[in-house]
Amino acid sequence: MITDILVRLAVATLLGAVIGWEREKHGRPAGLRTHILVALGSCLIMLISVYGFPGGTSRDPARLAAQVVSGIGFLGAGTILRDGTSIRGLTTAASLWVIAGIGLACGTGFYVAAAVTTAIAFIVLVLLDDLERKLIVFSTARIRAEVADQPGALTAFTQIFTDHGISIKRIHMEIDGENKRAHIYLQIRGHNISKEKIIEELSSLPGVFSVRWN
Repeated sequence: MITDILVRLAVATLLGAVIGWEREKHGRPAGLRTHILVALGSCLIMLISVYGFPGGTSRDPARLAAQVVSGIGFLGAGTILRDGTSIRGLTTAASLWVIAGIGLACGTGFYVAAAVTTAIAFIVLVLLDDLERKLIVFSTARIRAEVADQPGALTAFTQIFTDHGISIKRIHMEIDGENKRAHIYLQIRGHNISKEKIIEELSSLPGVFSVRWN
């Protein structure tokens, strides 16, 4: 039994390292060590469910495993970051969730499913990322605007980009207190950005004096 337990822990560590290495290479919040620890911990919890209770005790190995599946969401939430109006880290959070499942599979000795899942996850993270960049062309632009320095002006201004599915990568605002105006500098990124429509909607907002598209 000891050999079997060591093998399961080793396989979980190895498979966790495969996905963790890919995340580490791209500089994600959860990298090599985090993925290894999640896989290893999940495997250990599954081993406790299987071997950790006396044979005469009524047990249900799935009960502890269910806690891992729900609990990993708290760790995944820590990798999700807000960048402007866009959200980063969802893929890494998903990879942690998958790694937890892989660790549980290793803990039960379900090596084939664990290995196949690892291979598919690795392909998705590596190959589909490049394919997505080639198939979906994103464009960037810079916008300068002059708006009234009043409550809600910036919120209404940025909401236009959110409605069009455009991410604000950088934003800078300078306040002209004498004239009660704010100068906004934006760098945006999106797919199929309609320059004319965006300018028209921004210009129609109350308190917007000028909009320039660079």
